[in-house]
Amino acid sequence: MLADLPAGVLITWNGGGFDFPFLADRARLHGIDLGLRMRLDPSIAKREPLNGHDGHYRATWYHHRHLDGYLVYRADVGASLHLSCALKAVARLVGIPAISVDVERIHLLDRDQLRAYVASDAWVARALVERRWANAQAAIDRPEFVLWGTGAAPAAPSRPAEPVAPAGGVSP
Repeated sequence: MLADLPAGVLITWNGGGFDFPFLADRARLHGIDLGLRMRLDPSIAKREPLNGHDGHYRATWYHHRHLDGYLVYRADVGASLHLSCALKAVARLVGIPAISVDVERIHLLDRDQLRAYVASDAWVARALVERRWANAQAAIDRPEFVLWGTGAAPAAPSRPAEPVAPAGGVSP
């Protein structure tokens, strides 16, 4: 699915610290090449890393570059307001509605509830980054610095980066 989309930017919230390493670990366990390329960046060591990893990663996924909105907000909003920059905290701060669940009970959600929760997180992350798009573009991971994974890192797109819509075009 991602391989078929036009080149763009995948927006995550702590994706380089949690989502991408988590997905890469699971894919490796099952012998699946996701097209995800990652490189550990020791300069990003502010949060406890995912178990089994040494820190935060820069990434590309097929021909898509990556922008971690958490890092954008943590760099200035978090520092100046002494805010954790958790997705829901930043969303509340700027008045963006988000679906919240008790993470200790996430396994109890049915498929529709889980889908709505994940779509909400994707939409909120994109909305937050779009608010700061002019400055956030400088934080897009550059393919030439992403070396880990099977195969060569993809070339940078020839047109200006556009955020990639969450799967299914979900909006709040």
